[in-house]
Amino acid sequence: MKRLVINLDRSPERLAHMTAEFARIGVAFERVAAIDAREHPDLVLQPQHAMHAIRPLSGSEIACLHSHRTCWTIIAQDEAPYGAVFEDDMVLSAKAGALLADTSWIPADADVVKLETFFAKTMIQRRRISVGRGFSVFRLSKSHVGAGGYLLSRQMARHLLDATAQVNVAVDELIFDLALPRSARKTIYQLVPAVCAQDQFVGDRLPSLLEQEREAARVASGLAVKRRKPTAQRIRKEAGRILRWIIDFCRFRQHIVVPLDRIEAND
Repeated sequence: MKRLVINLDRSPERLAHMTAEFARIGVAFERVAAIDAREHPDLVLQPQHAMHAIRPLSGSEIACLHSHRTCWTIIAQDEAPYGAVFEDDMVLSAKAGALLADTSWIPADADVVKLETFFAKTMIQRRRISVGRGFSVFRLSKSHVGAGGYLLSRQMARHLLDATAQVNVAVDELIFDLALPRSARKTIYQLVPAVCAQDQFVGDRLPSLLEQEREAARVASGLAVKRRKPTAQRIRKEAGRILRWIIDFCRFRQHIVVPLDRIEAND
């Protein structure tokens, strides 16, 4: 299985970080040169995906999509059934090497396995599949943002390439959107505990460049300003939340903040 790391030519410090991370867990990786938004301003001219055009994408978000597409092309053309994709600000758990060196633990029906945690509440099916070494996988039942670390099947890589051949979309919204029509849904598993997370959550040495741009855009548009909702609206929202909890419970789904596996090995 190929392990691909997306890295901008102008970010050698991030490449050094990922080189150290993979050396620590004892597996090799291949660097994939990221598409630089500064050098490809024409990419913004491509239309956005109709189902995901909630807000205009920044040039960096569009370049990020095309960087991931480069990885998908490699996976689609490879002989291995799966490939792993990482962005260059990830911190890896001590046990990540064993999982990344093998594909036999991956469920046969998996299109995507999310290796990352964003430390945000998401929802998974209760059915647990043990994959050894203290890890399990669960079917993901709700969007779990972030595309910093994931496994992708060869067939799904081809599908994502086709889906983004002429349109732009935020990568994590495309891969991990569970609100798609049934015919377009993917079989997505979440690894628990996760084996990677962005450094901004763990070491705070490598800030997320995309998140900084997104926050600036939210502030500029006024979306970052929270306004107190009317009492009746808040009551309806809480009632809806309770109803959804009951439905989720009856459908054998559970809410979870995916934990991160231990970064350093046990002594």
